Amino acid sequence: MELTIKEVESKNDLNQFIKLPWKIYKNDINWVPPLISRMKSTLNPNKNPYFKHSEVKYFIALKNNNVVARIAAHINRNHNKFHKDKVGFFGFFECIPDYNVTEAIFDKACNWLKNRGIEIIRGPMNFSTNDELGLLVQGFNMPALVMMTYNPQYYETFIEKYGFKKEKDLLAYYNDLEKMPARFERLIKRVKQRKKFKLRKLNPKKMEEEIALIFEVYNQAWQYNWGFVPMDKDEFKHMAKELKQIIDLELVFIAEIDNKPVGFSLSLPDINQALIKIKGRLFPFGWLKLIMALKQIDRIRTITLGVIEKYKNFGIDLAFYYETIKNALKKGCARGEMSWVLEDNIKMRRPLERMGGKIYKIYRIYDKKLV
Repeated sequence: MELTIKEVESKNDLNQFIKLPWKIYKNDINWVPPLISRMKSTLNPNKNPYFKHSEVKYFIALKNNNVVARIAAHINRNHNKFHKDKVGFFGFFECIPDYNVTEAIFDKACNWLKNRGIEIIRGPMNFSTNDELGLLVQGFNMPALVMMTYNPQYYETFIEKYGFKKEKDLLAYYNDLEKMPARFERLIKRVKQRKKFKLRKLNPKKMEEEIALIFEVYNQAWQYNWGFVPMDKDEFKHMAKELKQIIDLELVFIAEIDNKPVGFSLSLPDINQALIKIKGRLFPFGWLKLIMALKQIDRIRTITLGVIEKYKNFGIDLAFYYETIKNALKKGCARGEMSWVLEDNIKMRRPLERMGGKIYKIYRIYDKKLV
């Protein structure tokens, strides 16, 4: 059958782009369907501030008028300005188990980027390091946790066959929170004896001010991380607004020294345990299933934890973990994932492993030269 690659131009095209995963993962019990309403918002240039500084194009592949693959090619102008390079990205990639289809849709995305002066294509990124990213290459035996990706195992083979090379691995650590080793307790005791900082929770009555403080910390604490791009205020407020819907204030902490913020930690209840039950739709009865399932969540994910560089040896990261674990256990969450952690971020990996954390999922970012 003839294969056609086309740009997403109409509302119907976009709907087919969004709904393709329901075909790909039809028989996969570990796939967590995203909320269709959230996907529409994420991909909408009028609702997502990412589009204010980036150029994005969506493509779909059709065989006999049936959508069989999708991809987004995008250029993050802020990334290239900050890193002084010419990198483009791909994301939202899905494809049936047919390499020829993968090759054709990647050709389209690569040519689109190359025609705009891009020299390297990198991904998967949906859309940046502040969003969902990485191809799952290890740990397919259970669903992904909140805001982490999942994909068929054959994607790795197809992407590497196309010529992509590993750029960076992102690690997910699993912790049995009820079995923290004794040495971790001893470390925390020493940290508390010499600490010059204090941890506090967010003040729900002053959320605007709190978000401003976290924004201040974020761009300082994460600026040395691989792939980092400074977030502007619109992007940060948009992210905060989305997270506010699922956040638990008992799992969010700010570290302060002399009343100035120097670190931030955010963990989330794993709402994927609930979302997997509603198949991406809140209506007509999905919302009821969701409410019931939310009460049964028993794991958390620490999605971001950072400390301003000059304070990284104060033990603030250990204190964040300790308070998070303590509060998670009070809520009946005895399992935790700390992710993602860069493979070469030894300062972050070491305390996780001291606490008994084990790498149980690996996500990969790929590069391919276009010149």
